[in-house]
Amino acid sequence: MKEALAADPARTAVLEAAGVVRRDGDKVMAAPVLQLGPASSNAASARLRSMRQAVAAAGGEAVTGWDAQSDEVLLDQGRASAGTGHALATRLVPSLPGLADRLATAGSRVLDIGTGTGALALALAQDLPHVHVTGIDRLERVIRLARQELENAAPGAADRVEVRHQDAVELRERNLYDLIWLPAPFLSEDVLNACLPHVATALTDGGWLVAGTNPAPHEPLLAAVADWTAARNGGSTLTSPRMSQALGDLGFQDLRQIPTVPGGPVLVAGRRPVRAASAS
Repeated sequence: MKEALAADPARTAVLEAAGVVRRDGDKVMAAPVLQLGPASSNAASARLRSMRQAVAAAGGEAVTGWDAQSDEVLLDQGRASAGTGHALATRLVPSLPGLADRLATAGSRVLDIGTGTGALALALAQDLPHVHVTGIDRLERVIRLARQELENAAPGAADRVEVRHQDAVELRERNLYDLIWLPAPFLSEDVLNACLPHVATALTDGGWLVAGTNPAPHEPLLAAVADWTAARNGGSTLTSPRMSQALGDLGFQDLRQIPTVPGGPVLVAGRRPVRAASAS
C-alpha cells in the first residue's frame, strides 16, 4: 500500500480527502475506516461505494436517494453499520448514567430509527442479551432485505429483533423504549423536526435518546458538498450543537456531545426527565 500511495500523489490526495487514507507526519496510512477488525471489509466496501457514487454524481450519472440505490449498495451500507451498533452497546451504553442497568433488565426495549437492513439492530441485540430491539424504516424494500438478513442470522439475538415498515414521523408509542437510536444524517430536517416530539414521548422516564450527527465542516467547500450530498440522499446536515439545542427545547436533560473518531460523527445524547407522580 505504501508504494502504491507514493506512486501517484494526485490519486492519494483524493483518497485522503475521501477519508480512506490519512497522514501522520510524512507517512500516509490507512484511515480508521479500514482498520475496524472483523467489520473492516464491510466498512471499506461501504466507503468505496460512496466514493463511486460521488464520482457518478459528479458526472451526472447517479440516481438520487436511498430508495434509488441497488440492493447491493443498501446491504453494504447496512452491514457496515453493525460496527456502530457494537460500539453503542459496549462503549456508549456503560457511559450513560443508569442505562446499562435498565438494559440489563428482561423486557427492556431499544428502538432503531432508520434501521435499513437491520444490521445495527442485530448488533445491539447480540451485545445486550436482555433487550428487545425494534427497527423501523420508511422504505419497504429495505425492511424486506432486513427480514432476509435476520432469517439468515444465527438464532438467539435475531429472535429479539423485529423490523417494521414505518416512517419516524408516524411513531405514536408512549413510554416504551429505554434507548432510542436516531441517525440524524439519514433523515431530512423536516422529518427530524416532525418526529423528535414523538421520539421523546416514546421514551420511558429516564430513558436515553442518542442521535448520530455529522461534525460541521470548517471549510466552505466541504460544507457545500455535505449539504449537496445530504439533499441528494434525502438526509440532513444537522450539527451536534443544533441537535443539542433541539433536545434541550424538548426538555431533555443531562445533554452531552460525544466525539467518535477524528473527523467522524458526533453523538448527541440526552435523557428524558423522570416526571413527577401526579397527586392523588
